Amino acid sequence: MTEQAAMSGFEVDLTNCDREPIHILGSVQPFGFLLAVNSDWIIVHASTSALRYLGVTVDDLLGKPLAQLLNGHALHNIRGRLQIMRGADAVERMFGVALMDGGEDFDLALHYSGRLLVIEAEPSQADALIEAASAVRSMTTRIAARPSFDEFCHEAARQVRALTEFDRVMVYRFGHDGAGEVIAESVRPGIGSFLGQRYPASDIPVQARALYERSWLRIIADVDAEVSQIIPPVSVTGEPVDLSMSMLRAVSPIHLEYLRNMGVAASLSISILRDGKLWGLFTCHHYAPRHISYERRTAAELFGQLFSLTLESREREHEARRMTEARALHDRMMSAVVAAPQGADSLTPFLDDLCRLVGCDGLALWLEGRLTLRDSTPDASDVHTLIRVLREKDTHSVFATHEISAVLPSAAAWAEKAAGMMAVPLSRAPRDYLIFFRKEEAKTVVWAGKPAKLVQVGPLGDRLTPRKSFEAWEETMRGQARPWSAIEKSLAESMRASLLEIVFRLTDLADEERQRANQRQELLIAELNHRVRNILGLIRGLISQSKAGVGSVEEFAEVVGGRVQALARAHDQITRHQWGPGALSDLITAEAEAYLSTKAERVKLNGAPTAVAPDAFSILSLVIHELMTNSAKYGALCDQRGQVLIDWARDAKGDLIIDWREKDGPPVKPPTRRGFGSTIIEHSIPHDLNGEVSLDYRPEGFQARIRIPGRYVTTEGVTATLSQPRRSDNPVRAPERMLVLEDNMIIALDLEDMLTRIGVKHVIVASSVSQALEYLAEEKPPFAILDVNLGAETSFPVAEALQELGVPFAFGTGFGDSAAFPDRFRDIAVLQKPYSAESVAGLF
Repeated sequence: MTEQAAMSGFEVDLTNCDREPIHILGSVQPFGFLLAVNSDWIIVHASTSALRYLGVTVDDLLGKPLAQLLNGHALHNIRGRLQIMRGADAVERMFGVALMDGGEDFDLALHYSGRLLVIEAEPSQADALIEAASAVRSMTTRIAARPSFDEFCHEAARQVRALTEFDRVMVYRFGHDGAGEVIAESVRPGIGSFLGQRYPASDIPVQARALYERSWLRIIADVDAEVSQIIPPVSVTGEPVDLSMSMLRAVSPIHLEYLRNMGVAASLSISILRDGKLWGLFTCHHYAPRHISYERRTAAELFGQLFSLTLESREREHEARRMTEARALHDRMMSAVVAAPQGADSLTPFLDDLCRLVGCDGLALWLEGRLTLRDSTPDASDVHTLIRVLREKDTHSVFATHEISAVLPSAAAWAEKAAGMMAVPLSRAPRDYLIFFRKEEAKTVVWAGKPAKLVQVGPLGDRLTPRKSFEAWEETMRGQARPWSAIEKSLAESMRASLLEIVFRLTDLADEERQRANQRQELLIAELNHRVRNILGLIRGLISQSKAGVGSVEEFAEVVGGRVQALARAHDQITRHQWGPGALSDLITAEAEAYLSTKAERVKLNGAPTAVAPDAFSILSLVIHELMTNSAKYGALCDQRGQVLIDWARDAKGDLIIDWREKDGPPVKPPTRRGFGSTIIEHSIPHDLNGEVSLDYRPEGFQARIRIPGRYVTTEGVTATLSQPRRSDNPVRAPERMLVLEDNMIIALDLEDMLTRIGVKHVIVASSVSQALEYLAEEKPPFAILDVNLGAETSFPVAEALQELGVPFAFGTGFGDSAAFPDRFRDIAVLQKPYSAESVAGLF
């Protein structure tokens, strides 16, 4: 570091490289001189180089009015330029101005530094460049003709090199981490290329970047030139001259050493700005001292400004196209939500479009408690962990990172699938998220030398030393994805607004649907309550009326059980058709098979496909049950020869006529006592359906005729759907032990009694999956009956365990054929509730 820098109280060390006051170094480069005047136009500072160019010592200048140094014409022009100066960082230029009568011409730069007017001058140079505006116009036309971004930057580098005639001109772009990369280059043959090389962010400290945003151009004419001190170094109030906008400002000793280590003798930097922020630089290197005229430098500065505007215009066109795509996607999503609201599923068809819009490898959508994963993402459990981290961060806007492991260290394990993410919050707490993922982009970065600065001990103590080696140094970077660009983040913010609108719309629709569902539920509950009360009343009546004429409790239980089973079978057939009409043939066949077993084939049916409405179906089922029971006890089916012939047809009025005829049985005698069964046969259909029933006790065989009003009957689209009960492919004899899984105690006890009566000696009853599995871990039963629905769980885990043990089993269900069984249980026997001794015994 220079002695003057040490006098200013500044030391270069590891902690303050980014705080080096490069704008107040107290000296200027020697290719010109500097004067600073106060508001009274008195010279208060001057550079020692003034003697070389004006022939006047600094001591003779300080304290003198500027009017005593400059001629009237020069002073008049300077005052005129100050009149049009606008802005805090404004700089006015004047070319070919004779400052003193008979003296040489100078090019001037005027700017304010606080309350001081700073006048910088350098000798005018005769330049072959005809006119700056014309040259810049030609340069701009050439780059505008380049269609691709790479060609655009390469041509710009060529044009700047042609203008400045430096050995090397690079387009240097800053990345998201502040590091720079050479993305285009024009170079004198024979000196090698820096294209593609990267430079760490520390190579250009933050305060230098800030100056590049304020001043478009910076020249260093000779890295070994002796600087000219500013006298006095500080004002009477102790303040040094701020040279932020100075064209002659001296150079940081560290940067000079950095350039020497690169072998560079002169440099020129032209800022490239985007929205007022430093996007990159035109960096010009020369390997011998080089100073170009102020007029040529002004043309280069103007070109840099126009290049920045053209670059910004191109990027904005690209952004506008992508924003148009985003708006079109928003419109399609909103139309889909309005046309067919499906909750979170409404967004699913558009997930691929969202991926393409932001350029990601996969996404996760957490909405309404549901997780949807698409393409390359972490596992569901890892995504849940990531969502918890995001909620802890309480992110209110789009959160983007190219390195998830910096936020969640465990993410390093799945970086190959998702190393970077951009999270879009979709709601308030608890937050829903749309998270875009990018895979790891393992790449080898070529640095211009190892990106590290060393500390060495020198006369001034510990100080930071610039890199001395700029040979290509490769580094493989892992665990990171391609960074998210500003436009991608902007698109995500735009999509966030669209998605929030959609989510709110879905919420409104969900509220409306919830209200409708509540209304439907209330109606269903009322209907269910009505039906349950009717069923309970009917069963109570069956129990009350069935006790007459029975001689024992067992006989009473058998009679009541048979009638309840008949109702259950009718209910199953009705629900199989979604509470629609049930096939008459199904009703009769089910009753015959359930009650008569092998005698069922002696019941002959004849009639066109006909269905009966639910209101009439259960009543008719009781009547058929009683007729079938009487025939089995007293009529044609009580011996080995008799048959029952059942014919039906619709008459001219559309009523259904059912003829029941028995033959080849024992002689028939009219009953001497009228029991409840007879009452059901004779009076239920006339009473409940306004139909008719007539009975004829002929000696050769009992006959009955039933008329069902036509409003309860249909023959359109009727097919018999009754299926045989599913039987196990491997039936077994009644075992001594059996496992029963049933969560209802009464049903479990009833089933236990049935199994005991058919020979099972020991029944183990479990009420939950865990209890059943605990038993299976200790003992292997020969057979099991599993209730499918156990409230909050199903018996399928126990069924899988039984299959693994090779234990045969059957399912029990009250859902009829509507119960959904996995394919692996397709061949397992199924018992319909309520259970009957016959159906249970049929398993063995």
